[in-house]
Amino acid sequence: MSEFREDFREILRLVRPGARVLDVGCGEGALLDLLQREKGVDGRGIEISSDGVAACLAKGLAVMQGDADRDLAEFPPHAFDYAILSQTLQAVREPKKVLSDLLRLADRAIVSLPNFGYWRVRMALLIKGRMPDTRTLPEPWWATSNIHLCTLRDFTALCADLGLRIEAAAALEHGRPARPIDPARPLENWRAESALFLLSRQGGHAAERPAEGDLFS
Repeated sequence: MSEFREDFREILRLVRPGARVLDVGCGEGALLDLLQREKGVDGRGIEISSDGVAACLAKGLAVMQGDADRDLAEFPPHAFDYAILSQTLQAVREPKKVLSDLLRLADRAIVSLPNFGYWRVRMALLIKGRMPDTRTLPEPWWATSNIHLCTLRDFTALCADLGLRIEAAAALEHGRPARPIDPARPLENWRAESALFLLSRQGGHAAERPAEGDLFS
């Protein structure tokens, strides 16, 4: 699976076979196609780009055109086992609302995002005084779709505010296997280039928790 992003490989590990999955911001359907082929999921997608939707439909994927900021409300509670938001949260207009919606319509959410607290980002701002250019944040400031960048500390604080449980977390770095982390540790806010989280709602409806060895390896 070397042709897939690191977060795709970890999402594939997390999702149980045959699960009901919604991929939010599914792009051209690479992750959804992978999950259907490798895990036999009952997969659905939502994508704002008409070109992305067309590419998904050409692959035979069940994808609708829609905006995560507005259209997640159309799905009933607990319609899915997993809602996936991979490298998309920073591009939505209302990340708090979108994150809350994910845990309304699914038992678990899997969210990956770039970490603006990564040490290379800090150094670019400190030394050059300019917005950073990294593998996870490659576009210049005037062309990027990222409008709500955050650090790991920002994200964990938001989860706490929404009453969400972080069941597992992993640091992701280009070309390296995922590394399990405790996102509350200050050092990880420096070390993680990007991160992936498995979330559920505290005290809420949830499917059987996967075994610890199945989370991140």
